[in-house]
Order: sequence, then structure tokens, then C-alpha cells
Amino acid sequence: VNIEERLMVVEVRQYIQDNILIFDGAMGTMLQKKGLQVGENTEVFGYENPDILVDIHKEYYEAGSNVATTNTFGCNELKLPQGYDLEKVIDSAVKAAKKAASLVNNDNEKYVALDIGPIGEMLEPMGTLSFDRAYEIFKRQMIQGEKSGADIIVIETMMDLYEIKAALLAAKENTNLPVFCTMTFDENGRSFTGCLPESMVVTLQGLGADAVGVNCSLGPDLLLPIVEKILTRATIPVMVQANAGLPCIKCGEAVYDMTAEQFLSGASKFVKMGAKIIGGCCGTNPEFIKALSQNIKNVEVKPIEKNLECVVCSPSKIVEITGPTVMGERLNPTGRKPLQDALISGNLDYVVSLGLDQVEEGA
Repeated sequence: VNIEERLMVVEVRQYIQDNILIFDGAMGTMLQKKGLQVGENTEVFGYENPDILVDIHKEYYEAGSNVATTNTFGCNELKLPQGYDLEKVIDSAVKAAKKAASLVNNDNEKYVALDIGPIGEMLEPMGTLSFDRAYEIFKRQMIQGEKSGADIIVIETMMDLYEIKAALLAAKENTNLPVFCTMTFDENGRSFTGCLPESMVVTLQGLGADAVGVNCSLGPDLLLPIVEKILTRATIPVMVQANAGLPCIKCGEAVYDMTAEQFLSGASKFVKMGAKIIGGCCGTNPEFIKALSQNIKNVEVKPIEKNLECVVCSPSKIVEITGPTVMGERLNPTGRKPLQDALISGNLDYVVSLGLDQVEEGA
């Protein structure tokens, strides 16, 4: 399950150049059908029941998935219950997916993706978790995932651009694996922390992501305008994993009423628009992936256009540099004693006022 085995399949970055890469569907949805109880830790359940994980991954591979996503979404040192070794849980999850791949004899290329979700605490300044601490938490997960034989790292369901930057840097600086990054967005076109899809794209592809996109969030139809925005900025493969619509509550449980055929109708539009990586999120199962596998591989995909526009962004604003652009530079403290004193003393009101003055002058 080491480097030699990974070399037996086409390297995933090369595969995406000429093919649609199909991810699996929901893990939590499947685990609940296999006995996971409400409130039970998902990663611990999988660690103690590895054969169940193998069966789930096997079902997805048999349905036509190219990628099995490991049961490690919340497997970090802050979330994992005491008494469980992080490295052992990750290793067990990766090996379950590798075993499932060895049991399926179809002709599909098969990969294992180390699944990395949010840490579970907000980063500064909205929360108390520092960027450096987040980086170290992610780093520990990434290193073990590569040691255990994962082929890809997928960083998913992120809401904060700052947090996904920490995860991406931890992956790129400590492993040699391809890294796919997806965030989750609301109907208003922004993440929970206010990040724009366009800001996500230009930031993450600038930091070396191998694919970027959206997962979870909404059903296929409601994701269309968000995917369109992502595709206008992306110069790397785009990934989409929609939910099976929006859930309704029946008998105290979230139930997804969307059928596999309805999901296919919406998800196939992503491929026609230019997405190269497709799969499912909450509420989807092997039937959904089978529908994708049997119907989208022959869809003609738009080539990725090399967008050479120069842009700068914050999470909540993106500016195209298309000509002469007014840029405020008075927040540079060099040679500005009042600004230096304000920064040293923590007088941010003065700093903000300098910024606002420049905005009012047209910066």
C-alpha cells in the first residue's frame, strides 16, 4: 500500500486531464444505515467496525466511483475522543478503503482520498484558534494519511478561507500528494464567514491547490450559480459534490427525498459547464454514483480556459486589475511615526481610520 502500489494506477492529476473523475457519495448517510447512532463519533465507529467501512467503499467502487473518501472527516486531535490514537484511526480508515479497492475487479482507475474536514473551532479573529495551531493540527493528519497510502488529500466542507489556507499549506508543505479543496456556500453565494466563491478560487489555486470547488451546501440546481462563478475564475480542475437536495425532518430525522435520476439531471449540468471532478455529498448513496458513472463519462466537457486576468482579493471582495488602479499605501508604517506608534500600542481605531480615508479618496 505504499509508493509502488500507487504507481500502478494513472496518477490522478494526469487522469483528470482526459477524464471525468468520479468521487463517491455520502459516508455519514451510509454509516447510519449500517448502525451508526445519533451522537456517536463517526470516526470511532469506523475504527471499531472496519469491515463496515470496507463494505461501504466497495459499494461505491462497484457503482463506478474512481475515488473512495476515507472516514476521517472529523479525525483531528481536538475532535477525536480520548483513548484513541489519531494515527491509528487514520491508518485504519485508509487501509479499509485500499482493501475495498482490491476487492473490486472493474476497469475503473481507483484512488483513495484522505478526507479532511474543519477542525471544529473558529480561527482568530472570529475565534480563539491561531493559524499556526490550525496548521499543526492539519499537518499531523496529512503526514499520516500519506504514510498510510492515500493517493489524494481532499479538504472539504470548509466555511472559512483562513482555515482552508492553513489546511492547504499543511498538505503542500508536508506531503507530495495532490490536494483538492472545496468550500460550502449558502444560497446568497457566500460561505458562513462571508467568503465569495471567486475569492476562494483565486486564493487556493494561487497557493497550489490541484483542484478547487464546492461541496455540501445545497442540491444541484441551487448550486448552479455558485459553480458558474467558480468556473469563471478557475484555471485548475473544478470539483462539485452537491447534496441530494435539501432535507426534510421526518420522525426527528433528516430525510432526503431526491432520487438518483433527479440528482443526475442537475449534476450532469456541472460537467457540461466544465467541472472535471464530480460526486455526491449528504443524502447521496451508491445509486446516485451509479447514475453519474453510467451517464456522464461520455459528456463533452468544456476545456479549462487559462484566465490571465490579474486580481487581488480579500475573502469578501475581489478586484480585477485591468488598467490604472488606485491603491492606498498609507498603511505602510515605514517613515510614519504616528502609524508605528498606533500599531505598537494596539490603537486599531487610528489604523482603520487611515484605511477608510483612502477608500473615500477612491482607493
